[in-house]
Amino acid sequence: MNATTEERKKLEERIIDVLRTVYDPEIPVDIYELGLIYEVKVDDELNAKVLMTLTSPSCPVAESMPQEVEEKVRAVPGITSGKVQLTFDPPWDKDMMSEAALLELGFM
Repeated sequence: MNATTEERKKLEERIIDVLRTVYDPEIPVDIYELGLIYEVKVDDELNAKVLMTLTSPSCPVAESMPQEVEEKVRAVPGITSGKVQLTFDPPWDKDMMSEAALLELGFM
């Protein structure tokens, strides 16, 4: 199956919507607005790949959060498979947060 660019883009948008429902337990902002998601890609066979980081390598949810993200991505209708790749390069810092997240946390 070869998905069109438009189909892949729509699925990537749906995945981003789902990622906005995942929250860091220590910060009342979703992981997308926090800047923890570096990349969301859907290939021609509708396999999704999410490249993400955590606020720190010793984050208390280092085991559970990537698994939760992967489960939610796999559950997006139309996705064949979902995979999360965790990276710490570049390391996360607050400059990666969206304006909305900065406002919510009182940094603006």
